[in-house]
Amino acid sequence: MQEPRATIYVVDDDPLVRDGLDSLLRSVGYEVHVFASVDDFAQHPRTDAPSCLVLDVRMPGPSGLDFQARLVERGDAIPIIFLTGHGDVPMSVRAIKAGAVEFLLKPFREQDLLDAIRAGLERDRTGRLDTALSTELRERFATLSARERDVMALVVTGLLNKQIAGELGVSEITVKVNRAQAMRKMRAATLPDLIRMADRLGLAADRQVRG
Repeated sequence: MQEPRATIYVVDDDPLVRDGLDSLLRSVGYEVHVFASVDDFAQHPRTDAPSCLVLDVRMPGPSGLDFQARLVERGDAIPIIFLTGHGDVPMSVRAIKAGAVEFLLKPFREQDLLDAIRAGLERDRTGRLDTALSTELRERFATLSARERDVMALVVTGLLNKQIAGELGVSEITVKVNRAQAMRKMRAATLPDLIRMADRLGLAADRQVRG
């Protein structure tokens, strides 16, 4: 299945900057949407495609840095590339610490912006794949019975079948059957596969908290 065309969102209150970026980014094949304020961008539905946000720092209304903080607070991980004509070191440090891909001073080299956008899109692709994998693992885990979940949680701690049987008060045969079922339903080919899945699901941490 072909990946949807990458989308770049541009937020800048200067119409000349918006028009220039729109033309530049379309010329290299991106889908582009431009906005005069962060409020306009926030109200716009986003496409389900790799994307990043090119964001001016200083604008009427909420600043780019304030908007970044708002996105972080609600768990929106869209990669951000900041543009500014009035940057300083504390401002750039704040942006990068909060997760910005790049902080570019106007006037900037077009290639520097394009390189930053490529890095942002790659980050977004990686995040989307990671989210999709976590969702799929949760769906697989949901198909396990309560006993299979208990066995899996103990298997990944390194206990032997005999030890798990004693821990749960069941026969060793029951543990073997439930272990095999858990492996099959989770689509784990090996024990290390199952351990990595459990780690992603937070099973070990969950057991430590309950323990």
